[in-house]
Amino acid sequence: MTTAAHRQVPEESAAGRAQLSLGIAAARNLATTTKTVPQMQGISSRWLLRTLPWVEVKGGTYRVNRRLVYEVGDGRITFVQEGAAVRVVPAELGELPLLRGFEDPDALRALAGRFEQREYAPGQVVAEQGGPVDRVHLIARGKVEKLGTGQYGAETRRGVIADGGFLGAEVLAEEPGTWKFTARALTACTVLTLTRDAYEETAGRSERLRAHVRRREAEKDLPRNKKGEAEISLASGHTGEPVIPGTFVDYELSPREYELSVAQTVLRVHSRVADLYNDPMDQVEQQLRLTIEALRERQESELVNNPEFGLLHNADYSQRISTHSGPPTPDDMDELLSMRRGTKAFFAHPRAVAALGRECNKRGLALDSADVNGKPVPAWRGVPILPCGKIPVTERGTSSILAMRLGEEDEGVVGLRQTGIPDEYEPGLNVRFMGINEQAIISYLVSTYFSTAVLVPDALGVLENVEVFHSPS
Repeated sequence: MTTAAHRQVPEESAAGRAQLSLGIAAARNLATTTKTVPQMQGISSRWLLRTLPWVEVKGGTYRVNRRLVYEVGDGRITFVQEGAAVRVVPAELGELPLLRGFEDPDALRALAGRFEQREYAPGQVVAEQGGPVDRVHLIARGKVEKLGTGQYGAETRRGVIADGGFLGAEVLAEEPGTWKFTARALTACTVLTLTRDAYEETAGRSERLRAHVRRREAEKDLPRNKKGEAEISLASGHTGEPVIPGTFVDYELSPREYELSVAQTVLRVHSRVADLYNDPMDQVEQQLRLTIEALRERQESELVNNPEFGLLHNADYSQRISTHSGPPTPDDMDELLSMRRGTKAFFAHPRAVAALGRECNKRGLALDSADVNGKPVPAWRGVPILPCGKIPVTERGTSSILAMRLGEEDEGVVGLRQTGIPDEYEPGLNVRFMGINEQAIISYLVSTYFSTAVLVPDALGVLENVEVFHSPS
């Protein structure tokens, strides 16, 4: 007969032996766990946010006043592809210098319809130095190199024109002249061509078009400096009593204004969580910390990619160059560096930095090292190369490298923000309590206000078509 009270039989371990002490699983129920704050894999180094000099923008708008510039229209052309056929978007012909500002859609459509598509194989000549400029070439796909003759007769490379570029825009002028270089296909190219005869036929039916081109041509005779700005008349080294020229500095009549952009989100936390689960960590504080990290990541991405003010979209076309062979080489970096005074930093996707390192290794070179905020980073010619994962890499494995001069005093690139805003949590970022709803959920509006500005065109340069995928040698 059994009794109600009998001895508990000890549990047996996996090896068949009786357990002699308290198990780990049970003991953990009474222990205080040592834990970390919530971790977030999406946090990057954000070198761009840390490097940009930030300018206070009161009133939410920043106006960039510049000297009057006569040279316009050195832009890129956009195309429409339908299978193997390519057409130029008529309005995009306004990027040609002599057509800049021309807004007659009928005339532009008529011009666009006269372009003929041609295919060029690598090494094939598109235009010959010394020959008459009798047609304009629009590069829809591929790369074309410009070749000239040096002082001692050797062939010299004068640049590369890639997708969206053009050659022979002066064919629209009254006297087009001759080709000053030879254009040769560096890769397989698709080119749209408009002959001089086809242009004259079309222009003969549009007085507005002819008048516009004549007006643009007349601007060539206005005094300007090598950057295209209205000249400031000066006199120096004179003797006797010559009349000293009077002058004034002309400004753009419609300077660009940058309005602060905003990145926002609503953080929601249940009041029960905020009340009961705040030990040892404040739940609202941790939720807010991760939310702000995500907003800062978005902010840096917008500074690079936003179509209105992003750096990739606001680099002047005269400051864009293409790689000569695909991957970024020391020659490409030197050319990019030589396009401006006082370059303070390069920004590149980490894969582009690695591609540059491979090219240096092939030549027996090594990247320099620079100290930035106490951290060693790779450098070229002493200029730090800072990683920026927000610069995109296309499906074809190409990216871009940015080169910048920084700060208002150096007429460079600046970040824009306004501090001192209501409920400010960090500079230019505020957290505003929005209330508690009927489900007892607390809401906070988290906002950050920002933009960026390029004060003069040569403050920002871009090396385009940078191949970052590793090709077997």
